[in-house]
Amino acid sequence: MVHELQAGQILARGVQRLLHEMNFASITEFIPTRGLRVDVMAITPKGEIWIVECKSSRTDFASDNKWQGYLDWCDKFFFAIPPDFSTDILPTEYGLIFADSYGGAIHRPSSLTTLNAARRKKIALNFARCAAQRLHQQIDPRI
Repeated sequence: MVHELQAGQILARGVQRLLHEMNFASITEFIPTRGLRVDVMAITPKGEIWIVECKSSRTDFASDNKWQGYLDWCDKFFFAIPPDFSTDILPTEYGLIFADSYGGAIHRPSSLTTLNAARRKKIALNFARCAAQRLHQQIDPRI
């Protein structure tokens, strides 16, 4: 059975390819805290935490009011959009990535906010545990 990717998943794949080229570790559908699930979270070689919120259309952006809750869980925040997405409705104070299924490019950088040490440690530990559990499921689907 072939699984066709949805628009947000296509964007996430392109974002992850970009982040991989930058030597970042990333995972999708990560839960930093109860009630929040980010599209892509990455840890940079320097230990910065990036969150990328994938928006496939204007409707997708307009119907989402959770993304602002992600700002307290990262050092840098980006929106990822397809190349034909009009940027006029997106807030300009956050980073912007253009992406498709093949890759992505940072169009606008994000400003840096520094997480406090306790939150950074919590996120890094949860990130590592989540990644390890997903890898284990790949090896042993019965767990």
